[in-house]
Amino acid sequence: MKGQTETLATVSVRNLFLMCIALQVYHAACNGELYSRPFIESFEETPMLVAVLTYMGYGILTIFGYLRDFMREWKIEKCHIAREREEQKDFVSLYQDFENFYTRNLYMRIRDSWNRPICSVPGATFDLVERSSNDYNWTFEYTGRVVKDVINLGSYNYLGFAENTGACATAAGEVTVKFGVGVASTRQEMGNLDKHEELEKLAASFLGVESAMAFGMGFATNSMNIPALAGKGCLILSDELNHASLVLGARLSGSTIRVFKHNNMQSLEKLLRDAIAHGQPRTHRPWKKILILVEGIYSMEGSIIRLPEVIALKKKYKAYLYLDEAHSIGALGPNGRGVVEYFGLDPKDVDVMMGTFTKSFGAAGGYIGGRKDLIDYLRTHSHSAIYATSMSLPVVEQIITSMKCIMGKDGTTIGRSRIQRLAENTVYFRRRLREMGFIIYGNNDSPVVPMMLYMPAKIGAFGREMLKRNIGVVVVGFPATPIIESRARFCISAAHTKEMLDRALDVISEVGDLLQLKYSRHKVLPSLDRPFDETTYEENEE
Repeated sequence: MKGQTETLATVSVRNLFLMCIALQVYHAACNGELYSRPFIESFEETPMLVAVLTYMGYGILTIFGYLRDFMREWKIEKCHIAREREEQKDFVSLYQDFENFYTRNLYMRIRDSWNRPICSVPGATFDLVERSSNDYNWTFEYTGRVVKDVINLGSYNYLGFAENTGACATAAGEVTVKFGVGVASTRQEMGNLDKHEELEKLAASFLGVESAMAFGMGFATNSMNIPALAGKGCLILSDELNHASLVLGARLSGSTIRVFKHNNMQSLEKLLRDAIAHGQPRTHRPWKKILILVEGIYSMEGSIIRLPEVIALKKKYKAYLYLDEAHSIGALGPNGRGVVEYFGLDPKDVDVMMGTFTKSFGAAGGYIGGRKDLIDYLRTHSHSAIYATSMSLPVVEQIITSMKCIMGKDGTTIGRSRIQRLAENTVYFRRRLREMGFIIYGNNDSPVVPMMLYMPAKIGAFGREMLKRNIGVVVVGFPATPIIESRARFCISAAHTKEMLDRALDVISEVGDLLQLKYSRHKVLPSLDRPFDETTYEENEE
């Protein structure tokens, strides 16, 4: 009977694999024994014509950029860039002129698509301060007008806790009155309050680990703690699409760094095998430590780490695993406990569990969870623990209140319903975009939804056209992405209603037709008009 079950499972996985190959869109996990649910991600190949036109677009912009630089050099065109004074021309150059070429000639054309000031809570909607430029985006002036009720598809407000009303706002206000805003000391001196202790105990309980530690800045949680965990003689294996904070932390550690292809387990295993077989360069001594750095959800790709396979490799080759759950904590799993719960894994299999409070919790800061001896070590060796000022108490209270809500410790089901709504919104939004013919990257369950734009001229055009129709979006281009993979990145929230999503989808479709963005060659038939997709966490559990 066991053999028959294994055979059926093998056949099912093979059929799924063949189906994915036939579509040339989806990539599913081939190791079915490690996954309790389908693991499907979409990375449709860039159409050849679109790729050629994109390269041509960048080529034309570069040619005109050099022409304009020539005109600026001869004072034909006014130059706004930072440069040395004439009397300092014989000094060593302070500004690297060639390095700023992209900023001067490409970025400035679409600079108005970024750094837009808002003047309200960044919830499901926000108010935007209107600005204009009379010198082609070198400088901006405020018009005095406020654009009201712009639908927010850019903020990482996954569970909708970035709000100025409700239990979190009330609790944070009460704590502000009682404790004030600033702590004015480090945790090791006079800045360790009972609220900090409460937060760390609650975080450890939420994560299912022995102990946890909170930090005032999410970026510094990575960049300042990785150097405390690894150093000279250690090997760090880093995913090629890891966040800048992970990259910086790895570089500051002084460890040897090797990069594996994104979410590619064959690439990771090869590096692990070679590291153990050959040891350190020149001496061939064994590495003191091998540390694997990965993220839960990758914020530019919308992909989810193949955590079951990573853990299997980590155990096989006796390596350590550092998991950054900045975007996945609160956003994945039936109870919002992140990618570990999403795959039904044991938190003890992850050596270092890192995450931030800036997204699903609507606050600021980060955490590290794990074994008690690990956290005790970091308390005395982490630069961000020793030298950084303690977290502001209103921020701490925001985290505590939102985390209790997610865990159901507030006596309500608000947290559970928000997790469920986020999952439904995510599946619905992704499905509708595919039905319209857009190329969408990432996992079906990821609330980060990249939609491909490709051509440089369409980056600014898409952001401007969407804002004209009262939809706020984030657009991303080179060098943050590969040169031919510019995109719009939507972040879905539990605070979005179906009416908001439908309104946004109608506008996206309208602008997509206007700018000819519906590149997908794999047409998906529209499904029945249901409020949401039937795939929910509760049904998956059944």
